[in-house]
Amino acid sequence: MAHKISTSIIVSDLLKKLDKVKTTIESGYIGNVVEVSDGVAKVSGLDDLSYSEMVEFESGVLGVAINLEEKEVGIVILGNYLDIKEGDRVRGIGRLLSIGVGHELIGRVIDPLGNPLDGKGSIKTEKFYPIEKLAPGVVKRQPVNTPLQTGIKAIDSMIPIGRGQRELIIGDRGTGKTAVTLDTILNQKGKKVICIYIAIGQKSSRVAQIIDLFNRHHAIEHTIVVAANASDPASLQYIAPYTGTAIGEFFMDQGKDALVVYDDLTKHAWAYRQISLILRRPSGREAYPGDIFYLHSRLLERSARMADKYGGGSLTSLPIIETQAGDMSAYIPTNVISITDGQIYFESDLFYAGIRPAINVGLSVSRVGGAAQIKAMKQVTGRLRLDLAQYRDLAAFAQFATDLDEKTKQQIERGARMIELLKQGQFNPMSVEEQVVLFFAGTNGFLDSIPVGRIGDFEEGLLEYFNAQHKDILKKIRTEEKISDDLSRDLNKALESFSKNF
Repeated sequence: MAHKISTSIIVSDLLKKLDKVKTTIESGYIGNVVEVSDGVAKVSGLDDLSYSEMVEFESGVLGVAINLEEKEVGIVILGNYLDIKEGDRVRGIGRLLSIGVGHELIGRVIDPLGNPLDGKGSIKTEKFYPIEKLAPGVVKRQPVNTPLQTGIKAIDSMIPIGRGQRELIIGDRGTGKTAVTLDTILNQKGKKVICIYIAIGQKSSRVAQIIDLFNRHHAIEHTIVVAANASDPASLQYIAPYTGTAIGEFFMDQGKDALVVYDDLTKHAWAYRQISLILRRPSGREAYPGDIFYLHSRLLERSARMADKYGGGSLTSLPIIETQAGDMSAYIPTNVISITDGQIYFESDLFYAGIRPAINVGLSVSRVGGAAQIKAMKQVTGRLRLDLAQYRDLAAFAQFATDLDEKTKQQIERGARMIELLKQGQFNPMSVEEQVVLFFAGTNGFLDSIPVGRIGDFEEGLLEYFNAQHKDILKKIRTEEKISDDLSRDLNKALESFSKNF
C-alpha cells in the first residue's frame, strides 16, 4: 500500500533547502584565460572590453587590456602572473587604468599601482586620475618663460630649463646623467616645486641609495618616488612613467609646479618591446614595435605650462636616455630627441678627462633658450657658449702651432679657466645669485691671473666672502634679477677687494 506524502511537507523541505542556498551576484562581463606567459595573458569572452580598461583575475590580481583582437584580448598582468593559470575566470571592472592621487603622496615611495613601498602605512588619496590622458591643447598652454633652476652652473648658464619644458638627458652609462637630475631635485627645496622621481628597471639597492640621499638632504619633503625595479614584471615597468605623469598632472591642475624625472626611458622601451613581442605584434627596427614613437610622444606631450585661466600650473619633464658607445643616431635616442625641447648630452671622454658634469656644450641645446633665464644670468653668460666653442677650436689648433699671437693666447687662457669654473661637485647645487657672481668674475677677467689649478679654491673662497660680507649684493641679484650699473660697480669693487687678498 503506497504512502501519500502531503504537499505541505514537500514545500517545507524545499523552503528549508532554499534557505541554505547562498546567492551571490556577479557584475561585469566574464571571460576565461586562454594562455598566460611572462606577465601577459590572452583572454577569450571579453568582447565588450575597451582599450586600457582594467580587469580582475580569479586570484585577485589586476590587469589592463592593451591588445583588442577579434576573438581574444591581450591583457598585461599588473602583479604576480605566476598565480594565474589557463581556464581562470576574468572579469572587467568597468574603469580605465587609474591611480589614486593626493597631497599625502608627497614624501612617499610607491609602486606604479600606488601601493606604498616605504613601510609608512597606507596613503589617503583624494581622487583617481587615469594614467593615460590626452595632452593639453595649444589653447590651454602658455609659453615657457619661468626658469627651473637646476643649481648646476653649466646648465643654468648655457642650456637653461624652463617650467613646462621637456629637456632630454642623454649619454652613455655612468657619465653622470642621474646625478644631474638628483641635483636638480635637491635644488628645488623651498622653491615650491613638487618633484616626482620615477625609477624604471633599476636595481633595488640603487633605488634605496637614492631614497637615502633624498632623506639626508631633506629633499624627500617635496619628492614622490615611483619605483618599478628590475625585479618587477615588465608590465609595472611599462606603466610606471604614466603613473608618475598622472601624479604630476594632479599637482599641475592645482596650479602648482611639478617636475618629473624618468630614469630611464630606454628601459621603459625595453619593457614595452618585451610585452609587444609576447603579444606577437609585428616588430620593426631594432625589434621594437611600430608604435614605439607614440609610446613616448603621448607621455612627454603631457608636460606643459598651463595658461593662467586654466590654473597656471606646470609640469616639467627630464627624460633620461642611455646611449651605447655615444651613438645618438640609434632608434630610441633619435625618437626622444625629436619629441623633446632640447637635449643635454653627456660625453664619456669629458667625464674621464675630469670635466664633471661631463656636458658637451656643442651637442647640447635648449630650444627655450634665454626665455628660461633671469636677465642677470643672460647679462653675464651672453657670450659664454661662443667663447667655449672658440676655445675648443683654438686649443686644438694650438697643439700644432708654435707661436701664437697675444689675443689667441689670451682666449685660450680664459677658455681654460671658464672650463674649470664650470666644474661642479656632485650633490652640491648652487643658488642662481652665486652663479651670477662667479660668471661675472669669469667674464670680467678676474680669473685671468689665477693659475688654472687654483680656480676651485678661488671659487670656494669667493662664495664664502660674498656670503659673509656682501649678502646685500646677493640679495639684490636675487630680488632684482638684473645687474644695474650700480650693482655692477658694487660687484667690481667687491671682486677687486677679494682678488687683492687671495
